[in-house]
Amino acid sequence: MKPRSETELAECVRDASTPFEIIGTGTKRAIGYSVDGAILDLSSFNQILAYEPEELILDVGAGAKLADIEKLLSKNNQYLAFEPPDYSKLLGAKHSGTIGGMVACNLSGPRRLKAGAMRDHILGLSAVSGRGETFKAGARVVKNVTGYDVPKLIAGSYGTLAAFTSVIIKTLPKPEAEETILIKRLTDAEAAYAMSKAMQSSAEVSAAAYVPDQGTYLRLEGIQPSIDYRRDKLLKLLNCKTETLKSESNQVWKDIRDVSIFAEDQAKDIWRISVAPSEAPIFIANLKIEKRYFLDWAGGLIWLEVPLGTDGALIRSAFTSGHATLIRSTSKSAQDIFHPQLPALAALSQRVKNSFDPKNIFNPGRMVRDR
Repeated sequence: MKPRSETELAECVRDASTPFEIIGTGTKRAIGYSVDGAILDLSSFNQILAYEPEELILDVGAGAKLADIEKLLSKNNQYLAFEPPDYSKLLGAKHSGTIGGMVACNLSGPRRLKAGAMRDHILGLSAVSGRGETFKAGARVVKNVTGYDVPKLIAGSYGTLAAFTSVIIKTLPKPEAEETILIKRLTDAEAAYAMSKAMQSSAEVSAAAYVPDQGTYLRLEGIQPSIDYRRDKLLKLLNCKTETLKSESNQVWKDIRDVSIFAEDQAKDIWRISVAPSEAPIFIANLKIEKRYFLDWAGGLIWLEVPLGTDGALIRSAFTSGHATLIRSTSKSAQDIFHPQLPALAALSQRVKNSFDPKNIFNPGRMVRDR
């Protein structure tokens, strides 16, 4: 099925006799469990519906390619501040995918620390529910607080609640300049401490990451005089030997954002783990298996590469609070890909699912393994 209008899409859903797997260009189908259903292709919803650079608002079809959106924004010296990642190399896809896929998976890059998550930048969306009813939530108004915040609920639902056709997103002006402070030869615990100090300072660090054998990275953005002042202040606070990256800074953060370090070896499992930043070194020390890793979000996000088929229960037992998601593997059917929910939360999730999609036709089984 490849509807070309909301009316067609609503009719497809109302007349459906089998479940649907919702896709745009299919670049993120590898995330989550496979879906047994007919393909519902939303790539026709790819128009730029409205772009108001002076108002910092973009209204775009869910099937619009992310690369095209970024090119359009760049012409006006603007960008998506949540720094959408490109997992194409990691997942073996042809390109970075659509804005709809980014919303459905709620993916954010290193700037999440300062700018917030993807879901924090959605102002509104249009969609079709599992009943075949069209609906809108939110609007082109930043201070839209009427009713329940449905866009935030839809973000991160992996297409299990609704088939959305367009999304309204905030844009922001690009920083005038960027540079990165690099600190080498720190242990995991020392790197976590340094990142914590930097984030708690008034230096306005926009991203903090630690890559073993490379170093600890701290990014500063803004106008150059401001960067110079904040850099000097940060160096005094850290009081250790550092390097300053300027022309190389942008590529460093793209590699961290896109998890390029783990993209080449497809014969490994890749886990995405969220913990309290202070717990990251403890988790790494507790996990007594063959592994490679790096830390983003000042230690709050751990990217972990382990041997194929490593038991997820073993990984989850190494931290006391947080959640772990299996992003890439060839043995997903035997694993809990998404972190198991507590019974009360699982029951709430099911009630929300029943409200939006009572016939369970949208991406059934994408987020919950059949047992």
